[in-house]
Amino acid sequence: MIYIFLVFLFLVLELVYFKLAHKYAIIDIPNSRSSHSLVTIRGGGIIFAIALITAYLLGFVSGYVTIAVLIVAIVSFVDDVSPLSQIPRFMAQALAVALIFYDLHLFTSSIGLLLVVLILLIGWINAFNFMDGINGITVLYALSALISFSLLAVNTSSLPVLRTMGLACLVFGFFNIRQKAKTFAGDVGSIAMAVFLGYFMIKTIQETGQIGYLLFFSIYGIDAIVTIFSRLQKRENIFEPHRSHLYQFLANEMEFSHVIVAIGYAVLQMILNVGVIYLDKKGQLSMGVVFMIVLMLTVFYLCFRAVIIRKIRLINDNHV
Repeated sequence: MIYIFLVFLFLVLELVYFKLAHKYAIIDIPNSRSSHSLVTIRGGGIIFAIALITAYLLGFVSGYVTIAVLIVAIVSFVDDVSPLSQIPRFMAQALAVALIFYDLHLFTSSIGLLLVVLILLIGWINAFNFMDGINGITVLYALSALISFSLLAVNTSSLPVLRTMGLACLVFGFFNIRQKAKTFAGDVGSIAMAVFLGYFMIKTIQETGQIGYLLFFSIYGIDAIVTIFSRLQKRENIFEPHRSHLYQFLANEMEFSHVIVAIGYAVLQMILNVGVIYLDKKGQLSMGVVFMIVLMLTVFYLCFRAVIIRKIRLINDNHV
C-alpha cells in the first residue's frame, strides 16, 4: 500500500515542479550539441532526490547517504538554473563521496584503496551525468541497475529504498521516455542518481566481496571511456557537452528512435547483469571471467562503433 501512495506522491510533486519550472523558465533550449529540437523542462530528475528524502523519512536509508545526495542535488540544481564553474560542483561531489565513505566505514581502509575508489566514483558520477543526452537513456539505465541490485538482494533491508528509487524512475520515465520528452533529468537528476548508484555499487561489493558486480555499469561505462579517449585524441574539452557517444550517433546521425536506442542500452545491460548474478551464484565469476567479459564487450563495442561511424561518413559524403 505504501508504494502505491509513493507513486501518487511522486507524480503530484513532479507535476508541481513542472508548474514551477514553467513559471521560472527552467527549460532546456536546443543548440547545435543537443540531441533534441524542442524546448523542454530541465531538472525533472529532481524527483530522484525527493524520493531519497522520502526513503530517509520512512527509515529506508541512512542520513549520511541522504545528505550526500542532497548536497550534489542542490548544487546541481543551481547549475541547471544558472551554470556554475567546475570548482563548486567538484567540491560538492567530493563532500558527497566523503559522506559515502563514512557511511560505508571506508576511512579505515588504506590510502591507496581510498584514492582508487575516489577516482572511480567521481569518474562514474560525471560520466553518468553526460548520459542525459537522449530521451529515456538515463532513467532506463538507472532502472536496470536498481532492478539488478534488487534481484541480487544481498541484504533484504535494502529493498525498500531500491523500490522507492525505482518508483521515482517510473514516474519520471512517464514524462521522459517519449520521442518528444516533456522533461529531462538535468544535472540535479543525473548526478543525484549517479551518487546513489555509486554508493550502492560500493555497498554491494563490500557485502559480496565480488568486484565483478562493476559489470552492472559496463555497457555505458565502456561507451563513456572510449568516447573520452576519442575526444582527448581530437584535443576536445571532455567537460563540455558533446554528441560523441555511440547512442548519440545512433539517435542523431543514424536517426534511430531515441526510445529504441535507450531501451537497447538498458536491455543489453539488464541481460548482462542477470548473467553476472547467475555466474556469481554458481561460483564462476572469477577475475579472469570478468576480464574476458570486459574484453569481449569492448571489442564488440569498438567494432560496432567503427561500423556506425563509417556509415555516418558515407551518408555525409552522399549529402555533399
